[in-house]
Amino acid sequence: MVGVSTVATLVIAAAASLFMAWAIGAGSSGSTPFAPAVGANAISVMRAGFFVGILGLLGAVLQGANVTETVGSGLVLFPDGGGLSAVAATIALLTAALLVAIGVFAGYPIATAFTVTGAVVGVGLAMGGNPAWPKYQQIVALWVGVPFVGGGLAYATARFLRAEGVPERFSVAGLAGLVGLLLANVEFTGLGPDGGAGSLAAAATRVADGGVAVSVAASLAVALLVAVVLWYDVRASGEAAQQRFLLAMGGLVAFSAGGSQVGLAIGPLVPLLDDFTIPLVGVLLGGGIGLLAGSWTGAPRMIKALSQDYSSLGPRRSIAALIPSFIIAQTAVFFGIPVSFNEIIVSAIVGSGAAAGGGAVSGDKMGKTVLAWIGSLALALGLGYGVFAVVDPLVG
Repeated sequence: MVGVSTVATLVIAAAASLFMAWAIGAGSSGSTPFAPAVGANAISVMRAGFFVGILGLLGAVLQGANVTETVGSGLVLFPDGGGLSAVAATIALLTAALLVAIGVFAGYPIATAFTVTGAVVGVGLAMGGNPAWPKYQQIVALWVGVPFVGGGLAYATARFLRAEGVPERFSVAGLAGLVGLLLANVEFTGLGPDGGAGSLAAAATRVADGGVAVSVAASLAVALLVAVVLWYDVRASGEAAQQRFLLAMGGLVAFSAGGSQVGLAIGPLVPLLDDFTIPLVGVLLGGGIGLLAGSWTGAPRMIKALSQDYSSLGPRRSIAALIPSFIIAQTAVFFGIPVSFNEIIVSAIVGSGAAAGGGAVSGDKMGKTVLAWIGSLALALGLGYGVFAVVDPLVG
């Protein structure tokens, strides 16, 4: 039977988790996906905040399990196979949330993945856990690679869209087809066997009782359909079609942000639910609602900061920034690696801006942002370790 004290500590940890979800929704997941679209004047700041909240909620429920598992039990290894205590989870979540909230109100994008990862590792080590070195190697590889891969892909995409020898209807349609190909192989909860995770291509293969050929055919069919739709749209509407494609990409990135960022908010909470019959999808839904609340109440400030302070983007450069952002985000979701959407989007904005001669990117702003990223990781780790070491003996 679950005791009153256990329930009380769970309630406190859940409140900290919801605060973290709000801070993430107001910061990285709520601000970054539509920032390029706002910069290109394709959507207003307030409308962007509204839609990103809804799409983030859907992404949290349909794609949030992998990163949640990593944050909950993959960052620190305990000899008994358990996870963080209620006190440790609460300290980690409050530490990270406060740092992110400070960034939101100061107007600088704090890398949420850095703060949560640092705080969880800090309290986990203070509890006597062991470092999960293989997982750290994966995380660091992705974090270090994001500026180069994201910025490089954004630069190449922007150059391709600006190429004079390629008609716009073909370049945009080709990129849309690539996005469709990726989308056909992205995993969603409910499409796999027994309601698990699976992709559209895998579901088609299972229904048709086929093999690799069916999967490839289904992927190509989705890619061709999306490419043909964009080809006709650009041919008929020109720049208006580009803006619609830009908004669709912003929606996909917002969905991906929900699937990635919700795990940062609820991951530390999951090990505490072993004594309760709460399904993971219910926890994901709760985290998604927290993201939505943050997006609706706090995201507009950060959307403005990213869209106006970093660069003035047109539709083509914005599309070039969002396509690699979608690719990197879905890669991180698939492997269950916590990733910073601020880092992804900012790197892509700089890359796409470089293709057009640099744009209006502020060097001072970029320098402070990078320092905030590095400092938030170190500060969260140190605070998590130190605060737990002081508080746990008092509470215990």
